[in-house]
Amino acid sequence: MDNLAQHVGEKIKFFRKENGWTQSVLAEKMSTSKQTISKYEKGIIKVNQDTIFKLADIFGVSIDSFFPSIIEEIATTSPIQSIYDQLTPPRQEKALTYLKKQLLEQKNENIVSENIISLDDYRESKTLPVIGVVTAGNGITQDDNLNMEKCFYTDEIPDDYDAIAYVVGNSMEPKIKNGDYLFIKNTPQVDYNTIGIFQVDGANYVKKLRQGYLESLNPECADIQLEESNDIRTIGEVVSIYREN
Repeated sequence: MDNLAQHVGEKIKFFRKENGWTQSVLAEKMSTSKQTISKYEKGIIKVNQDTIFKLADIFGVSIDSFFPSIIEEIATTSPIQSIYDQLTPPRQEKALTYLKKQLLEQKNENIVSENIISLDDYRESKTLPVIGVVTAGNGITQDDNLNMEKCFYTDEIPDDYDAIAYVVGNSMEPKIKNGDYLFIKNTPQVDYNTIGIFQVDGANYVKKLRQGYLESLNPECADIQLEESNDIRTIGEVVSIYREN
């Protein structure tokens, strides 16, 4: 558990009890849930800068009250402490104010960074079957289903699709990259200038349909010229691209 988050949590609990409030009362004042207050107090989740300012206002204390003393955090043998001791009181006050500001900015940067990382923990997900592999390259022959499952965030799943395929290759970069997942709407025909899944002589491709050829968006990769002798079949249109961060 993070020491700073635990320290801030203990301070929140101290000020709450000092005011004679339950977690429910504080939650109402904060426009949040009792569970969130409990997690704050236990140090399970960190309190961001805006929340600290709001808590300070509710409790009638300074934001410094939630953090360890700046003097406690400076080792007595450190050069900073040595210089601080040599300053006159007015200059000591200025130095202390500056150090507090720097410390708060550093702590807030860590809080924001960790909060951003943890947001995905609260997103709803769903496991879906991935039926095949398509190539953004030289073509992949696929006779059977891939028989693979993948967990997707529900807010990135399109409403209307029929199948999901996994991309191998880089010929459609930058729009479609190696390792992406494609949501496909099955259709025997797509319009020109549309990105779709095409089977040419048994190999599955993701390409943009042009008149007489399949275009690779990556200028370093060759297009696929379509000849009358080719066995060509349109599998579907790409309606959405899913990429893991």
